[in-house]
Amino acid sequence: MNQSKNKISLLLCLLLCGHATLSYAERADREKPIQMEADRVTVDDPNQTSTFDGNVQMHQGTLLIEANKIVVTQDQKGNSQMTATGEPAHFRQKRDGVNEYSDGYGERIEYDTSAEIANIYGQARVKRDGDDVRGEHIIYNTKTGIFQVFGASEKNPDTLNKGRVTIVIQPKEQKTETTPNPAKPSATQTAPQP
Repeated sequence: MNQSKNKISLLLCLLLCGHATLSYAERADREKPIQMEADRVTVDDPNQTSTFDGNVQMHQGTLLIEANKIVVTQDQKGNSQMTATGEPAHFRQKRDGVNEYSDGYGERIEYDTSAEIANIYGQARVKRDGDDVRGEHIIYNTKTGIFQVFGASEKNPDTLNKGRVTIVIQPKEQKTETTPNPAKPSATQTAPQP
């Protein structure tokens, strides 16, 4: 029985990883300025921390993050750690090279700009191109497009054995070559008159 479950898990992981490699985040976003909007902001220069409260929106190129609260901490090298909380917090970003977007939702989203990894906690969800992945915790690498999904949080004993991972993968249209139909005479054409 365990061997059967392991084979199914391996198959799902291979399927997701193979599909996920197509979903890289828009590369040009890294070079764009960050714009933040909120009802209130508190800037703590000595600790390199900014707290944005109330209807927060962060834009950077095609990346949009919406939350009730976003806390941004910057290190000496200029790398940022961001924590967005909401009911739910939401991010949206264009996929590199295609006109499609990835959307993520969760009660808390933590994003590390240097590693380009988003950790999504609490009713976590990532949608893209009709596919939908849900769990308690999703780790989404925006650089590689690979994500991991966990049904329960080991850190939160209240979720153990309660959560399961749900994955919906839409069939992808396959382009097929078609041969053009030979021209058919229209009903209004008449035979040549002698």
